[in-house]
Amino acid sequence: MALATFQGPVRSLNGFYSNGPGCIINLPDNTNTITLDVPTYAGRVIRTNDATLVITLPTLDASANPVQSGPGSDPNNPNNMGVSFTFALQTAATTWKVITAASQYLLGSALVFDASGVTSGFPANGTSIRSVNLNGTTTGGVAGSYVTFTALNSTQWLVSGVVIGSGTIATPFATS
Repeated sequence: MALATFQGPVRSLNGFYSNGPGCIINLPDNTNTITLDVPTYAGRVIRTNDATLVITLPTLDASANPVQSGPGSDPNNPNNMGVSFTFALQTAATTWKVITAASQYLLGSALVFDASGVTSGFPANGTSIRSVNLNGTTTGGVAGSYVTFTALNSTQWLVSGVVIGSGTIATPFATS
């Protein structure tokens, strides 16, 4: 099926599901840096094997959908509120990072736990935190870790994740 646009609520009495090879995106190994875009990456699981990857989220766009060019008549409307990006790490991170555009922040939390089951939760305050930094040890990022980012408003991404670490657990959140 081609790209379809709906205006108004969509209801299913038996659910929706995604499956098939297009639902998982494999980022190329040794990419080092990548800037995501909504059509290619949103709503999919993004699998990474690059231990030193820096990922930049797309710029948030909460522009209004004017009636004359609303989503029903303009499927290319730039508003990206509600889109999500989920990352699954298959290789232990060493300097793995997801960062927002300038003046855009992370709101939410991440759980970091070590192999012995010690778990710590860390908050992202939505006003100064701009990145998730995983190092494969104290801030997490062992294979099997995952983090999701959802466009919340014009200045904030909602972040949630469960990452596996080791040693003395520390926050994966930073201001840059």
